[in-house]
Amino acid sequence: MRPGAGPVLNRRHWGALVAAGWWGGISAARAADNLPLFDAHIHYSHDAWELVPPKQAVAILRKSGLKGALVSSSNDEGTQKLIAEAPDLIVAELRPYRTRADIGTWVRDPLVARYMEERLAKYRYVGIGEFHLYGEEAELAVPRRMVALARERNLVLHAHSDVDAIGRLFRQWPDARVLWAHSGFDRPEGVRDMLRRHPRLWSDLAFRGDHASQGKVDPAWRDAFLEFPERFMIGTDTFTPERWHYIEGHAAYSRAWLADLPPAVAERIGWRNAEQLLRAGGATRT
Repeated sequence: MRPGAGPVLNRRHWGALVAAGWWGGISAARAADNLPLFDAHIHYSHDAWELVPPKQAVAILRKSGLKGALVSSSNDEGTQKLIAEAPDLIVAELRPYRTRADIGTWVRDPLVARYMEERLAKYRYVGIGEFHLYGEEAELAVPRRMVALARERNLVLHAHSDVDAIGRLFRQWPDARVLWAHSGFDRPEGVRDMLRRHPRLWSDLAFRGDHASQGKVDPAWRDAFLEFPERFMIGTDTFTPERWHYIEGHAAYSRAWLADLPPAVAERIGWRNAEQLLRAGGATRT
């Protein structure tokens, strides 16, 4: 499914809800809970570091009570700036994009493959992504090279993809660990079906609002979380610089709805799943 499809909020509606105080219904007591969080979907691209310098960005992450953040950027310089500032907090993944313009063209650009090879040889990462990949595009030479590079280094693939592309990634590399960005913008029933079919698939909840409202978990999503407590993780998705100022509010929102789940499940989704998948998944420099 392409971006913006499905039951989730589109970007304009999300911004309107934030401006209107969507999190206002969260009680102060619940929002102030001390549950640590790991945000598994953060971008820090060139326009972000111009608006929110590295020290300020790290201060936002720490103020939000995050014990980890999976960061990628277009280009990779932003990620390296944050690692230099907070190596204890930042977990790096390599985005294939040199600029945001690569989003729609990277799958057919052999220079992207060379870019990934050069960065992977120079720095340490736990994954490749978030990348946008749909259907038969997964069979093109550049995405196949990406999968091969991830396989060589045992890296997570962070895929903003439809169901078809996810299946193709696993056919190329059956032992891959794939983090499905935005849970594919799919309905909870569809996400559960995918998690049943692919034991090595995890789902982030970035840029979604359908799973919980006013501190209450949606019943269909509750069923998904209770069936697969070890396969979900939270994420903010700072796809534009101003969303860096949503991170703290998103953390409060996340703690509120996680409090509506059994404590062990809340811990897993809030931070343990990301910690186990991502902290343990790094490759050494070559």
